Amino acid sequence: MTYGLVSKFPTQPGKGDDLADCLLRAAKLLERDPGCIHYLVSTSDEPDMVWVLELWTDKPAHDASLEPEDIRTLIQQARPLIAGIPEQTHLTVHGGKGLPS
Repeated sequence: MTYGLVSKFPTQPGKGDDLADCLLRAAKLLERDPGCIHYLVSTSDEPDMVWVLELWTDKPAHDASLEPEDIRTLIQQARPLIAGIPEQTHLTVHGGKGLPS
């Protein structure tokens, strides 16, 4: 089993693309993190909304990923782009296509 997190970020008006770009920079940094299985940044037809789907080996790996200085810097850059509290759903992922066995 792995740890999953689905987040829906409301953005400041017109800042969805800016937040998506910031989160894609985070995704690039997470390529070095063996605990990160997937980190997907998406938008939908909802204006000013960014979705992130994360899959991790476990919750401690996710929590540890927030500690490196370059990730903390990106979090600080993203905060002013976010309007309100993101909706988040924590998941226990049991398997499926695209996951390591």
